[in-house]
Amino acid sequence: MAKETNSSSKKYRKPYLSIILPVYNEEENIFLQYESIINAMKPLKCTYEMIFVDDGSTDSSTEKLREIAGKDKRVKLVIFRKNFGQTSAMAAGIEYSKGEIIIFMDSDLQNDPEDIGRLIEKIDQGYDVVSGWRKHRKDKMLSRRLPSIIANRIISKVTGVKLHDLGCSLKAYKGEILREVNLYGEMHRFIPVHTSWIGAKITEIPVNHYPRKFGQSKYGIIRTFKVILDLITVKFMGSYSTKPIYIFGGTGLFLLVLGFFSISEVIIVKILYNRDMTGNPFLMLTVMLFILSILFIQIGIIAEIMIRIYHESQEMPPYRIKETINVKK
Repeated sequence: MAKETNSSSKKYRKPYLSIILPVYNEEENIFLQYESIINAMKPLKCTYEMIFVDDGSTDSSTEKLREIAGKDKRVKLVIFRKNFGQTSAMAAGIEYSKGEIIIFMDSDLQNDPEDIGRLIEKIDQGYDVVSGWRKHRKDKMLSRRLPSIIANRIISKVTGVKLHDLGCSLKAYKGEILREVNLYGEMHRFIPVHTSWIGAKITEIPVNHYPRKFGQSKYGIIRTFKVILDLITVKFMGSYSTKPIYIFGGTGLFLLVLGFFSISEVIIVKILYNRDMTGNPFLMLTVMLFILSILFIQIGIIAEIMIRIYHESQEMPPYRIKETINVKK
């Protein structure tokens, strides 16, 4: 655990720890979340800041966050003009953070601030990323836990990043590593994968998880399908972003081979059995649907590349800020 000794006072002139909390319609949880973090940080003996990012809340969350920020200068408040999503909220939190270590948490009281100290201990042991694992998760089995288990296994297999719970928001990062990652779309769950591309040392620890007491979950079963599409993008960006001809050209060659076998089969059947295979409507429909599916996936990948070029070339963040409180860039 980092201590504020005389020899390190200069090192920790800025906050040692930045705790980033995206908020969207969590009016009943705001004060309880703030107080629980304050209590958890008391024994840690390190400087810290809390960065609440109000992602276009439509309830009284904004007013309650203003009240907290008005009383505590350690609390930074970033208010979006509308709801841009959790990934954008995290990106804004990173942008305005000053800490050497950055920790993400949900604002729904399901993460336990008491786990922050254990995350920091792992960072101090030399890890760049420490991911929380909700080993005893307190969510519904069919609608939340089972899809999450399946998705995590698929993601681990495809990306090679062996984590049990990529969807857990409670994670700690070295700031120097995290600030090299650009976030767009709904890619927040893949941040450890992005950091692995730049050589981050990653580990995982079990963390506490509590059932939601107030408010409603912002996620549904439809998120599973979004994760699959995001995974395709992540795999492409990690493996083929600098050599897209491998996947596009490879797909073209694969279709060419399929076409060769297909026309060979048609010719052989025509010669041996004198049957007109080209008149079968199901054959034509299958070929058309297969080619269209390939085209749509490739168009989606191209669009992902283009949107990154668009944002990065103009240095334009994927969100718009209405107001900030206690923030100095």
